[in-house]
Amino acid sequence: MTTPPPGLRERKKQATREALREAALRLAVERGPDQVRVEDIAEAAGVSPRTYNNYFASREQAIVSAVTADREARIAAAVTARTTGARLADAVTDAVVEQYTNTGEHEQRALLLITTRTALRDAFLDTTADIEPPLTVVIAERLGDTGAHTARVLAASVAAAVRIALEAWLQPTGNTEAAASFGSGGLVVPSGSLPDQLRAALSPLAPAFDAAERHTQP
Repeated sequence: MTTPPPGLRERKKQATREALREAALRLAVERGPDQVRVEDIAEAAGVSPRTYNNYFASREQAIVSAVTADREARIAAAVTARTTGARLADAVTDAVVEQYTNTGEHEQRALLLITTRTALRDAFLDTTADIEPPLTVVIAERLGDTGAHTARVLAASVAAAVRIALEAWLQPTGNTEAAASFGSGGLVVPSGSLPDQLRAALSPLAPAFDAAERHTQP
């Protein structure tokens, strides 16, 4: 079944969201996150603060969105693309690792900012909850009608595992000199390999995925 292209209204909304993301990141890089107001982002994107509030609840959300934009949808799409003949646990793990680690220069700039502010790190971690809804749909399609409840539990578990992995990866260094240089949030030097952290956090879910797949087999 082919998904119809978005209508004009939806395309305008998407364009506004993208403009706000770009403006938030650009201003945060130029001025520092603490020197950027919601009003500044809205003005740079050519919209009103009221319109801004229809898309993001804070400046941190807008800045973080520059690196997390549509990631949850990309994860779900990657799982769908890999499910034919593939173990579901492997498809989910590979999709998550790919989408969280395959970042370009644009995303790297946003990640650098995220590692310097507690509020940005918190907003970044909060985005893991967005994984659950689209992933639930994909898993339910794989498991069939009887797997709706199971799909939601598995998807929520994946989101929780990803958050745990990111929390472990973004551990503050405790370096007071670095903290003084980057403000009260402190500089965070990521701990270890992010792909390894993600795979380690997701690996305990594999038996549950396998059991759910066996349950759907005739």
